[in-house]
Amino acid sequence: MITKDDKKERQVVSKQRVADHGEVYTAKREVNAMLDLVKEETERIDSRFLEPACGTGNFLVEILNRKMEAVRRKFAKNRYEYDQASAMAVSSMYGVELLPDNVETCRQRLLETFKALYNPIEQTTSSSTGGVRGRLSPELERCIRYLLCKNILCGDALTMLQNDGKPITFCEWTFIGTNGKVKRRDFELAELLRNVEYDKPKAGEEGLLFADTGEPTFVHLPKREYPLTDYLKLPDYE
Repeated sequence: MITKDDKKERQVVSKQRVADHGEVYTAKREVNAMLDLVKEETERIDSRFLEPACGTGNFLVEILNRKMEAVRRKFAKNRYEYDQASAMAVSSMYGVELLPDNVETCRQRLLETFKALYNPIEQTTSSSTGGVRGRLSPELERCIRYLLCKNILCGDALTMLQNDGKPITFCEWTFIGTNGKVKRRDFELAELLRNVEYDKPKAGEEGLLFADTGEPTFVHLPKREYPLTDYLKLPDYE
């Protein structure tokens, strides 16, 4: 029997899955070597990453590790800013995966990783201790679960369709200032990855959600926009 822990560490789950889906997980050493090529981006809290064949999340888990370390360095002593930056870190990571069981495992791994890394310092009255580890609030955990549900999708990045046949659609989460307000806009993956060499931008088109640095990329207006809302209330704004 293969457990989830075995599955996330092994590069091959079964020969049949390799034959049927070409499923081979990238080892941790290779993951880190590849991410080190864009090290500064992996340590930027709001830098967006899309893994088009995310499997059980080997790349995304390591990106989350790096982002949460950046959150800790900058905001550990301010619980309000720490929580907001933590949500921003999770909101900036996206994945597409063909196999439903991998999608669920990926979401769960990311949630468990987040919980393990969540470590704001709560100030205490005792000068000898200085502070204690803050507990993850139910509201923030609910928000993180929601973001993972929206950002890690089951589908085929080649056809750009979800497993239900609908276009793969991602949410752009833009944190406005430091007051916890978030603007959500939905974009179809096919539009986000449009090649501007063949599709020239039109008047009124905006910047690409997943753009290479310095590349003149454009997309159509979002498929849907939502009003500004508090990030902890995002699950209520469907």
